[in-house]
Amino acid sequence: MIKIIIVDDHFVVREGLKGILDQYEDLHVVAEAADGVTGVEKVDQFNPDVVLMDLRMSGGDGLTAIKQIKRKHKQVHVLVLTTYEDDSEIEQAIAAGATGFLLKDTPRNTLVSAIRGVSKGESTLSPRVASKLMQKVRQKPVEVAELLSERECEVLDLVAQGHPNRTIAYQLRISEATVKTHLVHIFGKLEVQDRTSAVLAAIQKGYIKMPE
Repeated sequence: MIKIIIVDDHFVVREGLKGILDQYEDLHVVAEAADGVTGVEKVDQFNPDVVLMDLRMSGGDGLTAIKQIKRKHKQVHVLVLTTYEDDSEIEQAIAAGATGFLLKDTPRNTLVSAIRGVSKGESTLSPRVASKLMQKVRQKPVEVAELLSERECEVLDLVAQGHPNRTIAYQLRISEATVKTHLVHIFGKLEVQDRTSAVLAAIQKGYIKMPE
């Protein structure tokens, strides 16, 4: 059972999300909050697997809440669910520790799949968000030095598509332990701590492209 907390300042949005998620046996909304401050308190109280977090809220913004949640509960995964596509907010949310970033017009099946993936630490970005990041990357010069090996780029490209280590190992015909070793090397080279940050850093440096 995946325990979920919804943090959004609109009652209708919270009720709508709860109504959708409660239809799935493996998803359980354990609490709701109307602002970031209360959201952090609910995480302290219920210790969820996933937090669906809006960014712009009165009474406590989402970015601050993400930082506080990740500082106190590293095992809790935050999936940003917002209306806005601001480049700066996207990067700040991921840098703060968000595992994924989706827009509120995301189809139900995509949202449910993202929650399941995020609960396992798998990164996810909405196609429009990924496209905006790619446009920004194209405006930046790509570093000449080859930091990542060809195999490491292949692994990270599959991570960016949301595949777990087991699937990556199968597709590349290597062991799951080898995938984990590659990820450790990737994290070290890119100076990051998790899969989502590695994907963002690799996109910014031009090593991989997000799927269409």
